[in-house]
Amino acid sequence: MAEAKKAAKKTPAKKAAVKETWYKRHDSDTGSPEYQIFLMTEKITMLQAHLKVNHKDYDAKRSLLRLVARRRQLLKYLKNNNLERYQVVAKKMGLKA
Repeated sequence: MAEAKKAAKKTPAKKAAVKETWYKRHDSDTGSPEYQIFLMTEKITMLQAHLKVNHKDYDAKRSLLRLVARRRQLLKYLKNNNLERYQVVAKKMGLKA
């Protein structure tokens, strides 16, 4: 019963995350910068699509700006601490040219 509730709570971004595993350091990875950047990128794309339709949704706009800022902080952290992983993440997600 508890497992069914946990499975129902997964967002579309997390369901997509199950299919791809290049960003995970190990099977139960939830806190690495790569994983967090991946999830934030998925949420950002969903919010962008939402805002194209609902341009007056200021709460979503604010959430989008917060997510972009947080992702930028994580990318900066990753770049300063592990340049190779940063380059892989940036290339695979199409964030930097």
